[in-house]
Amino acid sequence: MSALTLRIAVTAFTPLADRIGSDIGYGTAIVGVFGMIPTAMFALAGLLTPILSRRLGLETTALVAMGMTAAGSAIRAVVPETWELLVFSALALTGMGIGNVVIPPLVKRYFSDRLALLSSVYIVMVQLGTVVPALVAVPIAQSHGWRISLGWWAILPLIAMLPWLGVLRIRRDHARADSTEMPAEAVESTGRVWKSSLAWGMALMFGMTSLITYSMFTWMPKIFSDAGATASFGGSMVGIFALIGLVAALSAPIVVGRMVNPFPVVIACAGFFFAGFAGLLIAPMAAPLVWVLLLGLGPSTFPMALTLINLRTRTSVGSAALSGFTQGVGYAVACLGPVLFGALHSMTGGWLAPFALLSVAVLVLLAGAWLACKPRMLEDTWD
Repeated sequence: MSALTLRIAVTAFTPLADRIGSDIGYGTAIVGVFGMIPTAMFALAGLLTPILSRRLGLETTALVAMGMTAAGSAIRAVVPETWELLVFSALALTGMGIGNVVIPPLVKRYFSDRLALLSSVYIVMVQLGTVVPALVAVPIAQSHGWRISLGWWAILPLIAMLPWLGVLRIRRDHARADSTEMPAEAVESTGRVWKSSLAWGMALMFGMTSLITYSMFTWMPKIFSDAGATASFGGSMVGIFALIGLVAALSAPIVVGRMVNPFPVVIACAGFFFAGFAGLLIAPMAAPLVWVLLLGLGPSTFPMALTLINLRTRTSVGSAALSGFTQGVGYAVACLGPVLFGALHSMTGGWLAPFALLSVAVLVLLAGAWLACKPRMLEDTWD
């Protein structure tokens, strides 16, 4: 349930960006800012969550994350000004970012004997929470208004809070041996992880995947509308782009778990990225579904990275440290993507320069994956 809420505030908004802007009064430049907020807040959460989880415990931190997501999602749907929409979007996305970081170590804590299976379940839920809002955002907005289309997603994180309340009650009543607090060495580990080439490779792999993905989430509707498509068509393409991630979510964790070095899979993903970029740039409406399908296979490196967080660590402390570092640094870099993509389009009047930026990001992704995919453990590298 928690994983299902980790993207809803992103893809529920992007298909409606132009409609909301014409209603409350913001231009194209602000669309790029909205595209930057998810990765910026995820980066902040990646750096802060290890500290929060040590003070509050992983389970309570997850509960707080769901509360922030619910509050931000509900309040941003009723505010009248652009700055308020930005602020409460940031609140919801910070909650999602905290959830991004705490769920992998929670999977390791409770399901250490079934990491691949539970990682698949978790990532499938993330993908469903990405796909469905994009597909239904425009139809709901057309029938009930954009505020309803945005705001009703606050129900999901409220529901997701209930199981965590039950987990916390059971742990307290039965005094489980493993404390809900992170061990004291977690903070030391968070510092040491910065010295690891494995961690930096993971951050680059994760960050470049996110930079490309969120650039597409933000600007794909605009690319298709410039090519003559409707807003509903653009929203559907965003939904399909996310839907393809379900294939990777089901298969990538198992494939990665069985391969000593999964770098060849990353090379294939890079090929999908390049092919999709070329199609959208040269002839977007010639075969839009094909281009989006190719682009959707490229971010298979996202579930690969999330799975490697647990496969390349020995302990929940190492997993939490690597999860926080990978997502903190990765999302900090990724937040530049939607803004730079939009700025390059505004400066040049076309899409060649923006797609050149994404092509460079793919090359950096390959370099990071080379380091991340090598068969070694974080704890052996951070000294």
